[in-house]
Amino acid sequence: MLHIVACIKQVPDTKIIKMNPKTNTMDRSSAPAILNPYDAHAVEEAVRLRARYGGVVSVLTMGPPPAVKAIKKCIEIGADEGYMITDRAFAGADTLATSYALTKALEKIAAEVRPIDLIICGKMTIDGDTGQVGPGIARRLDMPPLTSVNKVAEVNREEGYTIVHRKLEDGYEVIRSTLPCLFSVEKEINDVPYSSMPNMLKAARYQPIIWSVNDLPDIDRTQLGLKGSPTIVSSVWAPQKPQGGKLLEGEAQQQVAQLLDVLLTRKELFTAPAAIQQPTGGTQ
Repeated sequence: MLHIVACIKQVPDTKIIKMNPKTNTMDRSSAPAILNPYDAHAVEEAVRLRARYGGVVSVLTMGPPPAVKAIKKCIEIGADEGYMITDRAFAGADTLATSYALTKALEKIAAEVRPIDLIICGKMTIDGDTGQVGPGIARRLDMPPLTSVNKVAEVNREEGYTIVHRKLEDGYEVIRSTLPCLFSVEKEINDVPYSSMPNMLKAARYQPIIWSVNDLPDIDRTQLGLKGSPTIVSSVWAPQKPQGGKLLEGEAQQQVAQLLDVLLTRKELFTAPAAIQQPTGGTQ
């Protein structure tokens, strides 16, 4: 039976979130927590693969207790099971520490629940934008990472392979990989439909399996949380709001003339940097 695990994350809605002007950090309390949009497409693709080939769809997340809501959202989409690891020991984890903790949870699922044939992650999270956790998990589990997947052509569990399309800048490439493997998927891989009423009712009642750090076997605490996170954020700042533009009117030649006039009046664009300006003394 095909077992697919989607790794997900609860994130602040970056369309609403504000920056603290005094600390230049994100004010997470200013925005609601949502299921990471890329991860929603990962779960939806897992559900579609289950419809094609049969099997079970599980979801896994690491986060504080309120992240249960993200798992419930995945149940609404159509997932069968949900697992969450939550503990203060995980706090402050960067992508390296996060991939380690999730890997230990995946190993526990594979050993104690059922073997895993396929792991699906979203391309990235909207609060980090690194895209590193999925490949990090694949590296730790010694399985092929297939990134930027925008179509799953085939999954053949009996013969142990899958065929996918990977998005490129100028098209796509077709990749055949052995199973088990890990996908990180693009948003265009599918459309996430509205949840059905039965799934919504199931999600409302559903209680995921929750593990603490003590429940994960052979865990190395030095690789968790801040201790296991070599990433250092030196500074964070909000980008300046763009200034209002000017609408160019008239025919194409008139618009070109107006654009040249604007560029030529901004002399600072053509001022040589100080490092290459004419020296004021010495030999030339």
